[in-house]
Amino acid sequence: MNISYFSLKSFFTIVFTFLIISLFAFNNNAYAGGSGEDEGSVDIVDKVVDHDYVDFYFLGKLKLPKFEPVNIAGITFDFSITKSLFMMMLVSVLLILVLYIAASSNKKSFVPKGIGNFIETIVVFVRDEIVVPNMGKEGVKMLPFFLTLFFFILFANLFGLIPFMAQPTKNINVTAALALVVFFVTQVKGIQANGFFGYFKGLVPHGIPTFVLPIMIVVEFIGLFTKPFSLLMRLFANITAGSIIILSLISLIFIMSYAGIVIAVPFALFIYLLEIFVSVLQAYIFTMLATLYINMAVHQDH
Repeated sequence: MNISYFSLKSFFTIVFTFLIISLFAFNNNAYAGGSGEDEGSVDIVDKVVDHDYVDFYFLGKLKLPKFEPVNIAGITFDFSITKSLFMMMLVSVLLILVLYIAASSNKKSFVPKGIGNFIETIVVFVRDEIVVPNMGKEGVKMLPFFLTLFFFILFANLFGLIPFMAQPTKNINVTAALALVVFFVTQVKGIQANGFFGYFKGLVPHGIPTFVLPIMIVVEFIGLFTKPFSLLMRLFANITAGSIIILSLISLIFIMSYAGIVIAVPFALFIYLLEIFVSVLQAYIFTMLATLYINMAVHQDH
């Protein structure tokens, strides 16, 4: 009882500290560079969109490498590092490090403990509650793919809640890339299981009247793209909405002065805690839907 009490107390202390640091940082930066009628204005959109720098607010800005655009086959590609890409790199390194430590810990100990036990719990959850119920035992072969999706999205969502950091999944390009990966894997697995012509033939339900067939072909073809679109929009919208709400609450401080602190801090803390839940939930939903879409492609109704 005492251990759980102090663990819970420590958790809320850390969260509250992070929030206060974020409030202080945002407060000190809101007036930076302002002049004239723009002084004291808060641009929430500017805090959400991508940049070529990482803003540490009162500590300064970290400029990211910028490269000259490259023209390939008439298409211009810009390989400059943006804030979202930089955060993805950090998340990837952190994720690899955490999983390596967990794997090493489990190899040394017959009974998993500590971070190894925590990671193993998540792995078992994804396998037994997401993959196997929706794809059966054969879905375990694709478990590494689904675990990669789940852990990356989870770490990316949670990493952005740390002060001065940003959630890569708040960038629609990142969520679109994740959705495209799921889309291509879905098509490949569907073709492998049913054959090229069999897969696309199986997209249209059997036994429908001939005069409805042209409409169904169009509808099913559009459906191929609406599924990944729903994945990218759901993840992007939920993560971005949380950030906008928190920034909007913090903005009350500038509108209502000290009275705004009484409203902003407790409500922002509540939304911050809710964001932690949403971060985990969105990783679960994205992985769950990816599993369902791939299973539907592999096991078509004939």
